[in-house]
Amino acid sequence: MIDRYSRPELAALWSDGARFDLWLDIELAACAAMEARGTVPAGTAAKVRAAAAGKLDAARILEIEATTRHDVIAFLTHVEELAGEPARWLHLGMTSSDVLDTALALQLVGALDRILVGVDGLRAALAARAREHARTPMIGRSHGIHAEPVTAGLTFARWYAEVGRARDRLVRARDAAAVGKLAGAVGVYGNLDPAIEAAALGQLGLRGETVATQIVGRDRHAEVACALALLGTAIEQIALGVRHWQRTEVGEAEEGFGKGQKGSSAMPHKKNPILSENLCGLARLLRAYAGAALEDVALWHERDISHSSVERVAMPDATILADFMLARATTLVERLVVHPERMQQNLDRTGGLYFSEAVLLALINKGVARQTAYVWVQRCALGSAGAPGNHGGPSFRELLGADPEVAARLTAAELDACFDLDHHLRHAQTIMDRALAT
Repeated sequence: MIDRYSRPELAALWSDGARFDLWLDIELAACAAMEARGTVPAGTAAKVRAAAAGKLDAARILEIEATTRHDVIAFLTHVEELAGEPARWLHLGMTSSDVLDTALALQLVGALDRILVGVDGLRAALAARAREHARTPMIGRSHGIHAEPVTAGLTFARWYAEVGRARDRLVRARDAAAVGKLAGAVGVYGNLDPAIEAAALGQLGLRGETVATQIVGRDRHAEVACALALLGTAIEQIALGVRHWQRTEVGEAEEGFGKGQKGSSAMPHKKNPILSENLCGLARLLRAYAGAALEDVALWHERDISHSSVERVAMPDATILADFMLARATTLVERLVVHPERMQQNLDRTGGLYFSEAVLLALINKGVARQTAYVWVQRCALGSAGAPGNHGGPSFRELLGADPEVAARLTAAELDACFDLDHHLRHAQTIMDRALAT
């Protein structure tokens, strides 16, 4: 991932140096397990560790790889340069994918642990804004059109719940990915022993693949990529909401605008939702990696390497990008400027048309057939001053009161009761509590 969309801690996890350090940890864990079984001289792992740990030269390994055209052989060659004779016992009975796949598992677990911390930070920010605006009324919209009232707090709570579901998927994906293998060239332990694998992977905090081939099953990595894609989509849901709120015609909230910040090279008045638009774009990229990971699952026989080139890009990029998006989304939510007064203005602009369902139900309760009541309420709604295209004239409430068929069924007091915002939102706190309790 380019530096612009990377944070140092996550990026460092995927660096050449970090990867080679993991390879050494895996080789030494396997070596120690073999020592315990008596197949490698006692003390071998300690000697190699003393000679090589913390001393690996990534540049030297890459230099050797330029000749060998094989990354694990280049790594083992460099360890031999550092440790000498004891290094001959490394990689005994193992294949390259034993090291590569186990290292990938460790990298994914480490990345997801960091990402989960970021998810919790975003959820905390969303929960705080949900509580802050628990009683801030605003118009709910369907198809982009005014529907019925909600509260701004419920919108934040909805986002909180969706990010929570994304978190659950990430936890499951972490468990699926915490699998390595030390099972040899085609996974049958031809020159190894399952007990060695179990002991070595146990030291590393992993478990062995149930039925390995030359590799760990790629459905595990696809699950990670899909969980990350859905996390990105949850973030996009937030960003898209902010983009709508910030539209000039809506104006219900806007991104924080820092001192000295500029919105446009040509138009000094501009304040654009740049963070939100950026997050929507990055979510597209994150979803694309999920598609690539799904394509990696089906491979020839016990393995081909068509997946390898994809993973070298997709796994680092997807995790680094998700980490970056979480940090940016958290900042977006924390610094979001909410305009409750504009929410109220938008709520009022149709003159209470959003109470049409309450009137409809009141008429039904009076014995009017539903479709008949619908026609009566609709003609008053579409003829009112609040309806699109109408300018001036009676309000929705006035038309209802003047309609002979409506007035014959509902008294003025009963009509007024239909226009009760507090009654409409009486369950908002229950929904809020339910969401924030998860």
